[in-house]
Amino acid sequence: MKGLTFKRGIHPNYRKDATAHLKIELMLPDKELVFPMSQHIGAPCTPIVKKGDYVYVGDRIGAANGFVSADIHSSVSGTVKVVEPRMTLRGVKDNCVVIENDGLYAVDENKESIKVEGMLTKEQLISCVQSAGIVGLGGATFPAHVKLSTPEDKKVEYILINGAECEPYLTSDHRVMLERGEEVVGGLKILLQVFKEAQGIIGIEDNKMDAYEHMCKLVEGTSIKVQLLHTKYPQGSEKHLIYALTSREVPSGKLPIEVGCIVHNIDSVGAIYRAVKRGEPVLSRIVTVSGKGVKKPCNLEVKTGTSFRQVLEYAGIDWEQTIKIIAGGPMMGTAISNVDVPVVKGTSAILCFTEEEAGLTTPSNCIRCGKCVDVCPMGLVPSALQKSAMNGHYDEFLKQNGMDCIECGCCAFTCPAKREIVQTIRTAKAAIRSKK
Repeated sequence: MKGLTFKRGIHPNYRKDATAHLKIELMLPDKELVFPMSQHIGAPCTPIVKKGDYVYVGDRIGAANGFVSADIHSSVSGTVKVVEPRMTLRGVKDNCVVIENDGLYAVDENKESIKVEGMLTKEQLISCVQSAGIVGLGGATFPAHVKLSTPEDKKVEYILINGAECEPYLTSDHRVMLERGEEVVGGLKILLQVFKEAQGIIGIEDNKMDAYEHMCKLVEGTSIKVQLLHTKYPQGSEKHLIYALTSREVPSGKLPIEVGCIVHNIDSVGAIYRAVKRGEPVLSRIVTVSGKGVKKPCNLEVKTGTSFRQVLEYAGIDWEQTIKIIAGGPMMGTAISNVDVPVVKGTSAILCFTEEEAGLTTPSNCIRCGKCVDVCPMGLVPSALQKSAMNGHYDEFLKQNGMDCIECGCCAFTCPAKREIVQTIRTAKAAIRSKK
């Protein structure tokens, strides 16, 4: 079967062989766990515990501060050591709840469960998802309940599940489909109970044929469709997944619901199943640890709040050979200089690159070859956007639709001059948002 796809894009070396065949391992955390109050797009949470409080697994420790926000829960049982600013993946200090793990993983049997029995309404689903602190676990971390709170005048025609996992090295979603596919299908069935007129489609790239075949078996006898996608980056981008699966284009500045679509990541829809059926909030992440800088590449189930240092030491990091550590994928992830930061809801991977893999180069002048234009999946002119951004011409940047850039990195990847195009555009977008 020929896989569906979108316009433009690139074909990097996907480098998934090191971990694609490795089953998910559970890694238990150290004594101290750190929970930042900002683990999602939107308003940071307000801490609702204080020093000396005892918390159980699943207890809420951060309360959502507004509609576009998501509750945060303790992934362990233990005592709150302190509530204070700590360094996080964002490169700044965020307000954090620090918990001393007692190693018992005790659960409060008297706590009211958030799970929903029987058929559920849209309001019950939104309440359950919000209470579970579910966000976009593909990395975007947009609160899931906001996506489900569709306007009454908008019809949901498609619920699309993103199993593309198009970033190089990453295999966590691949393993979830193989090992926990029942939860993924179960979560989609729950969404289809609420949005009864919608068509459910799971999109999987054709470099994961084992996952595709397994998911096809799981949906037999249902209305859910599993669609093969052509392996190309950034196939997992929300707008490009919609185009590939439905041939619909999301207008500039608009959300998927404008074209009748809701999109969720594989892990996110699995989290919806666990919240509705078991009453479980988001307590852990499946994290791919890979790169030539680690001796034991792996897919780990990691409790939120666990330090990067512990994860890396578990995977046998070679500190001398590793010159770059990336949180997330190599295309859209963030290079970090401090490994004493916690795993959060949006942590999908930790990559350790040697000098060979990092491919460090010195940028040179733009030669106006147009390669960045040829591959831009948004149909922009990245070289012109970079020029406007570097000169501080933000009005011109906006006229060139610079805010539509999805920061996928295709332009920088293909640039023969190795210019830092996407980094410059990202900085300009942040400056424009701060002015607003």
